[in-house]
Amino acid sequence: MGKKKNTDNKLLVRTPFGTLRLAKKDAQRVKKTVMELQRTTDSLTRKDIGDWRNAWQLAINVDSPNRQRLYDIYRDVEVDLHLSGCIQQREGFVMARSFKLVNENGDEDEEAANYFNTSWFKLLMKFALDAIYWGHSLIELGGVTTDINGRLTYDGVKLIPRKHVIPEYHRVVPDLGQDWHTGIDYHEPPFSDWLIEVGQPDNLGLYLKAATQTIPKKNALAFWDTFAEIFGMPMRIARTTTRDDKELAKMEKMMADMGTEGWGIFQQGTEIEVVESTKGDAFNVYDKRIDRANSELSKLIIGQTMTIEDGSSLSQSETHLEVFQNLVEADCDTLRDMVNNQLIPHMIRHGFPLKGIHFDWDYSVDYTPEQQVAYETMVLNEYEVAPTYFEEKYNMPVGERRQMLPPVAPTEPPQGDEDPKGNKTPKDDDKTRQQQNNRASESHQARLNGRVQPIEGEANVPPFFD
Repeated sequence: MGKKKNTDNKLLVRTPFGTLRLAKKDAQRVKKTVMELQRTTDSLTRKDIGDWRNAWQLAINVDSPNRQRLYDIYRDVEVDLHLSGCIQQREGFVMARSFKLVNENGDEDEEAANYFNTSWFKLLMKFALDAIYWGHSLIELGGVTTDINGRLTYDGVKLIPRKHVIPEYHRVVPDLGQDWHTGIDYHEPPFSDWLIEVGQPDNLGLYLKAATQTIPKKNALAFWDTFAEIFGMPMRIARTTTRDDKELAKMEKMMADMGTEGWGIFQQGTEIEVVESTKGDAFNVYDKRIDRANSELSKLIIGQTMTIEDGSSLSQSETHLEVFQNLVEADCDTLRDMVNNQLIPHMIRHGFPLKGIHFDWDYSVDYTPEQQVAYETMVLNEYEVAPTYFEEKYNMPVGERRQMLPPVAPTEPPQGDEDPKGNKTPKDDDKTRQQQNNRASESHQARLNGRVQPIEGEANVPPFFD
């Protein structure tokens, strides 16, 4: 007689919150359910600076690194409004940058660019940019399919939950809390053919530093709300001479139910007094602390403050903009290396015809409308441009170029020695007068030098000095 297998153990799941008995149809998805339950519960836990320091210590543990608590703090950091604005500004400049695909000859390949003008590629770049703040991103490519044009494409990309990734040992653990030795090595095939890793293994991201400002800022906002609740509204005091407990209870209930109403029904002899708060404004305490936190966050994420806050002068704003652009260029370099060194080799292995293709950013088309007009005007003034350029660029019919006639200068009336036909050649009388002037000048210079030479047509005159 065979021994009956105990199938009940497969339906029991032990979690930090107790043992759960699952239905048979839920047994296949138990791991995902437990992970989502733990992730949701952890994200709702209140954090402070002490929790941040302890989580940091666990994350840098050499033997068994664990970033789960640190990522819970990062989730709270991520909801800060000012920090979100800084990140959106930095990522927005990168996502708005035009790119191109270049072949081995250095020519732009528009057909290859169609493989990247897709939604999955934009989401991939977003996940890659998030690694700057979280420290690491492990991205899984979706299945290979075809679009409506019959072109190969991926059906999407997914971010591997960061709590399940141990980047220090390139492992993915199926269940939270497992030791990294039991995880899957995503550097080994077949996993490595479908995964893209962004970020250094020991990098904890910019959120680690941002938490030192977002946590005190959140506390300052909470304390400010408490201050407004206590001292913002005047206190109402009711005085009565009755000693009846029922009447006192009725008056207490009526005072509590008044709320924002400006009236109430009380027993005769009851006095209601409204006492205004004498506390000063908390602006210099709480608001200044919040401004300081926002300023520090701006310096951390975008390297300066004037592109997202008020600037004092145009010259300083331009200097701050240059600092910000340097960060944007660094992010662009990170994405370019990721695409060329990881994504394109994966796509070639998956059958995409991209052999010899190189990804690069296209700086030639990133002009403002005013700059584009000035650029095209300059080219038109010096070179002949084919009409098809404007037809394709502006989607408008363009005919043949008009012949521009050279401007005709107005005729000036004759002046001086010019004849009516515009001939400036001196007349014979003018030549004779000019020759006489030349001989007179030579004679005068000779007298001054004491060396008078006879000149034809003049009498001999003794020199001025013997």
